[in-house]
Amino acid sequence: MRALSKQLTQKWPDALWRLAQRAWAPLSRDNAPRLRLPLSGACQPGTVYLVGAGSGDVELLTLKAARLLMQADAVVYDRLVGDDVLGLVPPGTERYYVGKASGHHSMPQAEIGALIVSLAQAGKSVVRLKGGDPGVFGRMGEELAALAEAGLPAEIVPGITAASAAAAGMGIPLTDRGHAQQVRFITAQLCREGGMPDWASLARQDETLVFYMGLSKVAAICHGLRQAGLPDTWPVMLVANASQPEQQSLVGTLSDIPERLAARPLPSPCLIMVGSVVSMVAHSPAARLSQTQC
Repeated sequence: MRALSKQLTQKWPDALWRLAQRAWAPLSRDNAPRLRLPLSGACQPGTVYLVGAGSGDVELLTLKAARLLMQADAVVYDRLVGDDVLGLVPPGTERYYVGKASGHHSMPQAEIGALIVSLAQAGKSVVRLKGGDPGVFGRMGEELAALAEAGLPAEIVPGITAASAAAAGMGIPLTDRGHAQQVRFITAQLCREGGMPDWASLARQDETLVFYMGLSKVAAICHGLRQAGLPDTWPVMLVANASQPEQQSLVGTLSDIPERLAARPLPSPCLIMVGSVVSMVAHSPAARLSQTQC
């Protein structure tokens, strides 16, 4: 009993100290210096910043991207850039919409390159704002080439690509050591002659495949992978408007996802994820929330 009394006596001072800290916390917080985000730098005249707008959720925008949007003289933006992101652009900043939809291009790529060149040559700081990450199927290479030919400086600011946003929104990893040791990003837009995917090299069971811009080619993708050897029951997931409030998803297999999509069409942009990691969706609370919003 005496030993127990000694232990309690030793604990009381610690308990009182913790209680005092909690009581004083609100008062000390008011007097503490405010934390500031370490933002520094300014847009340089005559420079083009190729900026990733991320997957649509404005809170997933990088701090650097937000700063540049607030500072630039001109912003040239795509269709997939959300209104919340554009809301960071101050009134008076020049805005140029150059969005593309499937089969409907408001401005040819060559003209987009010429536009950003002319704006920078006029001495303006230019943000070329692209959905997702500018270096992932964003035609960034052609714009860099146009700027290099004109002798203009450029800076790349990466963004969160749709594959990362879709996997996170569904509560699963892109890779998991029990499911996939690698991940591949593939464009479903066959832009070149003879550009049919090498289905045999893609039909592996130790990786995750992510197809961009493939909503109209779901049946062809499933057929190609099945013909190349993946089982009919291999998991597939479609995620539309990843990370946004209107995110929707469909989960199925290579054999049944085309029929599921026909019964419940999804809007564009939509990502196609193929691989064993998709089976983890069944245990994800985030996925159940997304599917109830369909």
